[in-house]
Amino acid sequence: MKLTTRGRYAVTAMLDLAINGGSRPVSLADISGRQEISLSYLEQLFAKLRREQLVTSARGPGGGYRLARSGAEIFVAEIIDAVDESVDVTNCQGKGNCHQGETCLTHHLWEDLSGQIHDFLSQISLGDLMDGLGRRPSQQMTEGILQTLSVR
Repeated sequence: MKLTTRGRYAVTAMLDLAINGGSRPVSLADISGRQEISLSYLEQLFAKLRREQLVTSARGPGGGYRLARSGAEIFVAEIIDAVDESVDVTNCQGKGNCHQGETCLTHHLWEDLSGQIHDFLSQISLGDLMDGLGRRPSQQMTEGILQTLSVR
């Protein structure tokens, strides 16, 4: 699965914000210190997250970021999509030119799996992660993957 540090860091930072935020804004410096993510990198990520209206910012002393909606209403796939990340397990980035410029025999399998993973992440909210539910395998995801494998 090609999920780079950009997607992982964005989800981690948003979960940190959900856990440590609430009614008061959280500074990126605080998130940076707790999660050991570069402050300049967080600034880039949060600019994108703010543009996609997943966070709001507060300026001045005591300023920082808040979730734009409750953690139960913000899903992992939204965060990944907001920072221009994709969940793609194909070798061709979905272009279909995986085998000497042609579509490889298993292209559709990997493309379907990418969709299943994105669908799975679309069902896990920050609230679920805070409750620990996001760590358990989903029966629905398992069934979807098995169905995908049996279709091809």
